[in-house]
Amino acid sequence: QVQLVESGGGLVQAGGSLRLSCAASGRTLSSYRMGWFRQAPGKERDVVASITWSGDSTYYADSVKGRFTISRDNAKNTVYLQMNSLKPEDTAVYYCAARPNTKYDYDYWGQGTQVTVSS
Repeated sequence: QVQLVESGGGLVQAGGSLRLSCAASGRTLSSYRMGWFRQAPGKERDVVASITWSGDSTYYADSVKGRFTISRDNAKNTVYLQMNSLKPEDTAVYYCAARPNTKYDYDYWGQGTQVTVSS
């Protein structure tokens, strides 16, 4: 089992920044890919960014490229999402998730953290 706990959400003005954290526990995650997803009201949950635990592979949705950065601290078992130049359309509940590198679907999910960007 893997437990994921997100933190760092909040209310920010457009153009501002937030850093989300995802603390992982329960097992070794060296062979897992970590992802950040978001879900806005009335919309599907979409992937925002992902990273291998080794950090050698990252992915970003087109909508956040150049603004968001995913990173990880293996010593702290924590994954981060640095969000800059935030826009009102970034408003959503953000979820952290984990999956083995050999699988396509994410097995483990956090409880989510709300990000609200005001115009």
